[in-house]
Amino acid sequence: MVQNVALPDVRSQANDWHFLASVIDHTLLKPEATRDQVTHLCEEALRYNFCTVMVNPDLLAHAKRILHGSKVKAGTTIGFPLGATLTTVKLFEAAEALKLGADELDMVIHIGALKAGDRNLVEGEIRSLAALAHDGGAILKVIIETALLEDKEKILACALAMEAGADFVKTSTGFSSSGATASDVHLMRGVVGTKLGVKAAGGIRTLAGVEQLLDAGANRIGTSAGVSIVRELGAPE
Repeated sequence: MVQNVALPDVRSQANDWHFLASVIDHTLLKPEATRDQVTHLCEEALRYNFCTVMVNPDLLAHAKRILHGSKVKAGTTIGFPLGATLTTVKLFEAAEALKLGADELDMVIHIGALKAGDRNLVEGEIRSLAALAHDGGAILKVIIETALLEDKEKILACALAMEAGADFVKTSTGFSSSGATASDVHLMRGVVGTKLGVKAAGGIRTLAGVEQLLDAGANRIGTSAGVSIVRELGAPE
């Protein structure tokens, strides 16, 4: 579990594309994603040394094989994108992903339960998944889907994730009405302090957008535009 998270020093490293690549989860979660597209995604991640490749569960094993022997991690999603599946199903999905070698799991909370005030369900689910992930040598990121929450609900979701032993809180799936905003990242960082990571994801396509989110307190960025973003800083084509 993440303890006392090291936050990015944006002021001193903002012009270093290597640093920027090191905090990017290179992502392809479209339902129509193909094996060949994931191969290309992994090749890009290896070239630029992105932090993690994030793919749908069905192509996780393929990504893991390509990334084998490198420092780039392989991650997948749990209960994605709605979060409205049974906890037992999320646990089974996570267990299968860990068998396939997942290094990181990004799970969607039960949003309806959170909004209904069912703290026990939300926290219990996160706790069970965090324990399973950690036993399997992986980390757990908790997607709270900020676009669907009021500020008080965002605060509660982050507090529950922290209490339940998650490693990161994450803004968005990228499949809702909007994605990451600096104000949400700032709010989330204010709740978790340096105890958890904060991942900004959803609609992030430019260097300026990334810098804004890092300034607000993010220390991981999820985006499908990682290559074009690092090239804005001079990474080779």
